[in-house]
Amino acid sequence: MSNSSSISHFLLLALADTRQLQLLHFCLLLGISLAALLGNGLIISAVAYSHHLHTPMFFFLLNLALSDLGSICTTVPKAMHNSLWGIKTISYAKCAAQLFFFVFCGTTELSLLTVMCYDRYVSICNPLHYGTLLGSRACAHMAAAAWASAFLYSLMHTANTFSLPLCHGNALGQFFCEIPQILKLSCAKSYLREFGPIAVSACLVFGCFVFIVFSYTQIFRAVLRIPSEQGRHKAFSTCFPHLAVVSLFLSTALFAHLKPPSMSSPSLDLALSVLYSVVPPALNPLIYSLRNQELKAAVWRLLTGWFQKH
Repeated sequence: MSNSSSISHFLLLALADTRQLQLLHFCLLLGISLAALLGNGLIISAVAYSHHLHTPMFFFLLNLALSDLGSICTTVPKAMHNSLWGIKTISYAKCAAQLFFFVFCGTTELSLLTVMCYDRYVSICNPLHYGTLLGSRACAHMAAAAWASAFLYSLMHTANTFSLPLCHGNALGQFFCEIPQILKLSCAKSYLREFGPIAVSACLVFGCFVFIVFSYTQIFRAVLRIPSEQGRHKAFSTCFPHLAVVSLFLSTALFAHLKPPSMSSPSLDLALSVLYSVVPPALNPLIYSLRNQELKAAVWRLLTGWFQKH
């Protein structure tokens, strides 16, 4: 294939070779996606219908749940379809759309996790200015900025990736369309076009990571100065779920993309890609609801009210 214009479809990496394993993977993906849809759907409904949860922390959590729903709906349905029917193809247009929405949801999640870190920082380190710095208008502007910047960022990456000439076949070493796999098919000699967006991505991730580390350093210092044990426990209980979600999201994604080539293998790469693209949207609702009594109570009221009506 001489260039990308002659490519009508891509070949995705099969999750398994045998029919039995394909059906097993279909069932596993179905269970994970249902868990993600149920968990994030309950969080969105609980926050939307519970007026006492209309606070900055839960507002950003609602946005995070929306990005998780978008992420799980971008990659998993196609993987389930391919596993069920034993096929591996995806059209050129669908691959471009899948890449766009995957980058869009992933970037939105990173931006929202950074904003949520700022929310925890202001809440614990500057509680007297919390209402001023994180009013309803400021929260709406920060959430809108996270979504809008992620849209522009993913549009830039998608346009750049699919404008590169592809001459090394059409087989992707991944079960969904991902930028590094498509770049491997490129025969472009323009390193600026190929690696410029990668440098922008590295700066974005590094900047968010440094901000989160710095914020939590200040948070932990402030919490350790709280005289009462109950106060420290309450402060930590609002931080640990966010910190766990950040650690899960960043550690799996960074290790998958920055691990040494000597560690690469098809099975390891596949397992890591599932860890950072499929597992976090399903685990995030569980992580947040386990430690947050207000959220658990709101979800319980929502469920009991629904069962009583039906």
